[in-house]
Amino acid sequence: MEIIINPEKRLWKGLCKRAETEDSVIEARVRAILDRVRAGGDVALAEITREVEGRNMDIVCKAEAQLSGTDNQDDICQQVNPFLVSSEEISAASESVSDELKTAIAQAAANIRAFHAAQKPARVEVETVPGVRCVRRSLPIERVGLYIPGGSAPLFSTLLMLAIPAKIAGCRDIMLCTPAGRDGKVAPAVLYAASVCGVDKIYSLGGAQAIAAMAFGTETIAPVSKIFGPGNRYVTKAKQMVTALGVAIDMPAGPSEVMVLADESANVGFVASDLLSQAEHGPDSQAILVCKSEAIATKVEAEVTRQMALLPRRDIATKALENSCIVVMEDHNQAIAFANAYASEHLIISTRDPWTIAERITAAGSVFIGNYSPESAGDYASGTNHTLPTMGLSRAWSGIGLDSFMHSITYQELTREGLESLGETITTMAEAEGLDAHAAAVKYRLGNI
Repeated sequence: MEIIINPEKRLWKGLCKRAETEDSVIEARVRAILDRVRAGGDVALAEITREVEGRNMDIVCKAEAQLSGTDNQDDICQQVNPFLVSSEEISAASESVSDELKTAIAQAAANIRAFHAAQKPARVEVETVPGVRCVRRSLPIERVGLYIPGGSAPLFSTLLMLAIPAKIAGCRDIMLCTPAGRDGKVAPAVLYAASVCGVDKIYSLGGAQAIAAMAFGTETIAPVSKIFGPGNRYVTKAKQMVTALGVAIDMPAGPSEVMVLADESANVGFVASDLLSQAEHGPDSQAILVCKSEAIATKVEAEVTRQMALLPRRDIATKALENSCIVVMEDHNQAIAFANAYASEHLIISTRDPWTIAERITAAGSVFIGNYSPESAGDYASGTNHTLPTMGLSRAWSGIGLDSFMHSITYQELTREGLESLGETITTMAEAEGLDAHAAAVKYRLGNI
């Protein structure tokens, strides 16, 4: 990792830069997939899955299912959708999960549930002036879609982070899409976690085509109102593109990242492990250390090299560290200002009196306080959510919380007295904007026209 000593402020922008990728080819491919699924439905999903994954999927048309004598859409989905994971598959997968992992999932789920249940919003009701009553009420999003990646690291922990708050919020339908492996089966831990969380339907469907199915719906998959979850560049691009077509998503997502603030009180072994735990996510991840002295920097650098040699995913971590650096900032206030400028997804504060620094942090997805608060705790089991803003978006975006699965409606009720008290204010403002019909709507009610 490159060590940079006391960089001038004009250089900060370059140091805060994330890895960039050229997405024009991916964008064209994703657009083609979205168009195919929107036009071709289940048949297109099967064709794309065969092309991308080599899986042959047999599609039975909806009309054939209706001829079987059922009018129930859920029954039709059970009969004709080859992507739908059966209850038998879920049970078999659950049996293959070790008791040790089941116990760990139960503990993590309980903590996530406790933290998110405490976030339930209160109804707001205010009489702004006599006769004018204003109300704000929060409601669950009716249908949500969750995407969980498969591959070498199936993220069943992310499923807990998404499905548990969706259930607490009261979402009526929770759909999960996750790709199958080469054997055509979904990772057992993902299926078990889904059963723990009470996910309604699970589809062995991955990639941009899964996002398209959730966004547009098919003959057998009902569309959702909001899509959550991480994925590769194809999935991320598909999520970005469907937002322009009226489907909400959790947040824009980029490669994962961590910043560690460390002084002489930090344990260099702990710091190195935190940097590497982020670097092993992917080759475009980023890990930044900001420390008080060059002595700390060189010790951490040596410890990173030592620990990395022990990692099974060291090739991935090595590439990620090429996008990373160690910044020495002897000035305490400058280090805090740089942390806020970087606006990290994860920020670990390994310093003396870390809460004093934490209270001055204005941009971070999630903050980890002290030497014994590794990012791994938030990733799995402390209770906070690990779905967080990246790419500097924590300046304005929040991580996933209970409110992510809810929307709010405001109400107002005016008596005649209330309208009379506001009438002149409303008509004056409306006429100043040239919206005379707005003003007239008040005047008619008050008999002034």
